[in-house]
Amino acid sequence: MSLPATKTLPLAEFKALQGKEMGVSDWFTITQDQIDKFADCTHDHQFIHVDPEKAAQTPFGSTIAHGFLTLSLLSAMVYQMPSIEGVAMGVNYGMNKMRFISPVKVGARIRGRFVLDKIEEIRPGEFQTTTTVTVEIEGQERPALVAEWIGRRYLGETA
Repeated sequence: MSLPATKTLPLAEFKALQGKEMGVSDWFTITQDQIDKFADCTHDHQFIHVDPEKAAQTPFGSTIAHGFLTLSLLSAMVYQMPSIEGVAMGVNYGMNKMRFISPVKVGARIRGRFVLDKIEEIRPGEFQTTTTVTVEIEGQERPALVAEWIGRRYLGETA
């Protein structure tokens, strides 16, 4: 999937998003190939992820994505959200809260909904953002996950 370029905003405009929805990402389709590759990377080959025949016999009715695969896709989804003009790099700082609410079945489409809760300057040129992200599953009322995500943004040039 080719992602659109991130819209950059001057710091003051980005700060004005505090308490507001920043946006919603495009839909991402979860494929068995993605699930299998994630299983290989993490060494988590539990049958509910990688064995379609056996997983079909479970209450899920099919294989499901690893919760951490869904969580990892936040990195791709956030690229579609506004960013601060002049940011040289951003890093994940952690999560305050994170819950897997519903399983994501193979073939499902998911997207992220982002609300900027807070932005604060840690030191000159370094900002911390707290963002509530809800990963929605197309056609389902209950989300896949809800997370309060902390990130750091660094202004200027990287070496």
